[in-house]
Amino acid sequence: MKNWVRDNKSFLMTLCLIGVFRSAVAEINAIPSGSMRPNLLEGDVVLVNRTAYNLKVPLTDKVLARLGDPACGDVVTFHSPKDGERLIKRVIALPGDVVEMRNERLIINGKPAGYEVQGVARESIGGGQVDAVRLDETVGGKHHSIQLLPEIDAARSFGPVTIPQDQYLVLGDNRDNSADSRYIGLVPRELLIGRAERVLVSADYLGNWLPRPGRFGMSLR
Repeated sequence: MKNWVRDNKSFLMTLCLIGVFRSAVAEINAIPSGSMRPNLLEGDVVLVNRTAYNLKVPLTDKVLARLGDPACGDVVTFHSPKDGERLIKRVIALPGDVVEMRNERLIINGKPAGYEVQGVARESIGGGQVDAVRLDETVGGKHHSIQLLPEIDAARSFGPVTIPQDQYLVLGDNRDNSADSRYIGLVPRELLIGRAERVLVSADYLGNWLPRPGRFGMSLR
């Protein structure tokens, strides 16, 4: 074993450096669920910029310095404040914001978000098919797509809630099928991992496992 380690020292060092880079600078995350549909699909693999908000000690979550602040509309990865599970959602409200939801419509600092119907699709939920109403949502001057599942029981109203310092309200784009701040609470800044920048590769792992080349390199917004 010692001989093998000595003969492969350069290879092992390279692996260690890759691990340090991944922990401190960037990483890739596979999307396991449909909570961010229609923008992220099961089988997408996204690039996460770990230095978007914090500089951390490699291989730890200890923050050395703040490098930036999350913005409304950012897609972020974080550790759930409820159970530590790694999740990916969209930042909707920032520290100091007063946010509420009324029948799926957001109101932030007294200003209603904008909505425009894009169409209706069919989604598989629990072995069945349901209608998914897709909308263009405008929050904080930024546009992104969301979808609603009217046939599903979900938390469609809350608040108003004032967001404390260094905490964030996050929601899934698949609003009626997402374990987000309505269920796990607000996300403290120290639990943020990074900002998801783009889809690197994608494959239909719920179907035929074929690659989806049209999604390769797709920027997130």
